[in-house]
Amino acid sequence: MMLLFAAVVSVLLGSSYFLIYSIFVRDATRELDHRLVDTANPIVADLVSNPSEQDVFMLDLPNQYLELADAKGQILQYSKNLGTHRIPVRAEDLSSQSPTFYTDEDKLLGRMRVTTIPFVVGRTSLYLLLAVPTRDTEQMVVSFRRMLLTLFPLSLAVTAIVAAWFAGKSLRPIVGLTEHAVQLTESLTKPSKSVVSKTLPVSNPRDELGRLSSTINILFMQVNSALAQLRQFVSDASHELRTPLAILRGEAELVLSQERNPQEYQAALRIIESELVKLSRIVEALFTLSMADAGQLRLAKDPLHLDDVLEEACEMALPLARAKSIAILREIQQGIPYEGDEVFLRQLFLIFLDNAVKYSAQHTAIRVGLERNDGRVRIAFQDQGIGISNEHIPHIYERFYRAAGPETSEARSGGLGLAIAQAIVRAQRGTIECTTQVGKGTSFNIVLPLKNDSIQA
Repeated sequence: MMLLFAAVVSVLLGSSYFLIYSIFVRDATRELDHRLVDTANPIVADLVSNPSEQDVFMLDLPNQYLELADAKGQILQYSKNLGTHRIPVRAEDLSSQSPTFYTDEDKLLGRMRVTTIPFVVGRTSLYLLLAVPTRDTEQMVVSFRRMLLTLFPLSLAVTAIVAAWFAGKSLRPIVGLTEHAVQLTESLTKPSKSVVSKTLPVSNPRDELGRLSSTINILFMQVNSALAQLRQFVSDASHELRTPLAILRGEAELVLSQERNPQEYQAALRIIESELVKLSRIVEALFTLSMADAGQLRLAKDPLHLDDVLEEACEMALPLARAKSIAILREIQQGIPYEGDEVFLRQLFLIFLDNAVKYSAQHTAIRVGLERNDGRVRIAFQDQGIGISNEHIPHIYERFYRAAGPETSEARSGGLGLAIAQAIVRAQRGTIECTTQVGKGTSFNIVLPLKNDSIQA
């Protein structure tokens, strides 16, 4: 990068010096031409006023050579200092009505700048040729060129030093930012690695570097949060899977330890089947959530009646409720058409019914409601259970998070029920509302749009 920068600066400086040199040469030549005209004008005026006198050509002026020519290019007079030399008369100069200039190379007199000035005496067109050596001007140009050739490497070196200093000063915060970001990255992959600060320093939040640091800090916080959730998820999933697998292993070892009668084999197989069902539900739940996380949770848009699906879910939950002498009271509005996925909707309703039964005391009631209002449907599940503390409410939709105490088992959902419910509702552009009071019960309200054209499919 520095080599490229040096090359670009060299080209720019070289171009600038070349342009300055060209302008200087042009101006030096123009200045010489102006001096030629200023010198020739008094001579022309004298010739016009006194055409018969030839004294001007008898002058022996140093470094100034004169000729007088007619319209045919014939030399009429010339200055004494020319001797046998003559200033060339160009045909194109004789056709011009204004002064012309050219440079002539003479073997004896050297390089000269010549001007041809037309004028008229009476009816006769005459031309005065004035020539002066260009050595003074050329020496000035050579001196200026040498000065530029000396200044060019010096200016290039100074520019390189200043650019390197400024670039180093400008990049120093970025280098520090990069080192700090590397430390943060290592802390994410190696939680045991200690870092002095968990965020990048923001010296000025209004400049580009400050905004970059703030953006990276937000990104690191989100990544750190996602990694923390992933670690917790893996830990909880391992815990959830460990119990059924331990039971399966224990039952298998018990059965294989010695000969058993058919009744004992059947009892062991029932336990194994029950734990396999739990494992299957956990795996299915994890798969559903992974699809939701990837935005690949596909819901069908089949025409159905929500009241029928909700009634069916209530019937499926009745055996669990009767086992605890819990009544399911239904206030379901009939004939509500809907477009959705019947399987997922039934799973959604069963999650809330299952939780309501498990967290309710015996001889209580669960109220289930369904109503349509303003293009939306509201499904309500209200229990008379233990309720949820305020500090648990923000976390109830997190995976494997239990608001209930350890004495209450959640074998069916495996700590994933409400997380799956939220994924299904969000996929249908709906919302879930929770109101609760500790010791009196909890109410969940699901709101779904009836015009369900925005269902993810």
